[in-house]
Amino acid sequence: MRRLVTMICAGAAMALAATSASAEVVEQRDDGFTLRFEAPLTGELDHAWATVGRIGEWWEDSHTYSGDASNLTLDLSPGGCWCETLPGETPGAVKHGEAVLIWPGRTARFFAALGPLQATAPSAVLTMTWPEGEDGARKIVWTYVVEGRGMGQLATVVDGVIGTQFRNYAALANAPANG
Repeated sequence: MRRLVTMICAGAAMALAATSASAEVVEQRDDGFTLRFEAPLTGELDHAWATVGRIGEWWEDSHTYSGDASNLTLDLSPGGCWCETLPGETPGAVKHGEAVLIWPGRTARFFAALGPLQATAPSAVLTMTWPEGEDGARKIVWTYVVEGRGMGQLATVVDGVIGTQFRNYAALANAPANG
C-alpha cells in the first residue's frame, strides 16, 4: 500500500512540478543559504496539516539513515521529535529535528540540520506555512534557512533534496483527504 501511495504521489508531484510549484535559492553566502518552496494548496487545509505528521508517507526512503521512511516520526508539539528508528541487530535512533513552533493550519517550524548537515553543526530552521494569498487561495510555503561555516556551497544540493520532499508533501497534501 505504501508503494502505491508513493507511486501516486510521485505522479502527482511530477504534474505539480511541471505546473505551478516553485523552488528558489533565495540567498546564498559562504556561511549559509535560504531556500524557498511554494505550491498552491488545492486540498483542504486540515488535511494538509495532518499530512505533515504523516512524514513516512511523503519523505523519500533514500533520504533516511535506515533506507525506509516508515521509520520516521514527527511529533507535532513544541519540543516534539522529528526522529527515525534505526532497526537492526543493534537498534538505534536519530533525531533529525525538533518542533519549536506548532500552530495548526498556520505554521510548523523545526530546528533541523538534516542528513549530513547534522555532522557540521550548522543552525538550520525549516518553516512550513499555508498562507492565504491576495486572491484568497491558499499556498504551501516552506523556507529552509541554514547557517554555518562553509554551508553556502551546499545550497544547490540541499535545494534538490528538500525540493523532492516538498513536492512529495504537496502532492499528498493536495490529494483527496479520504484517498
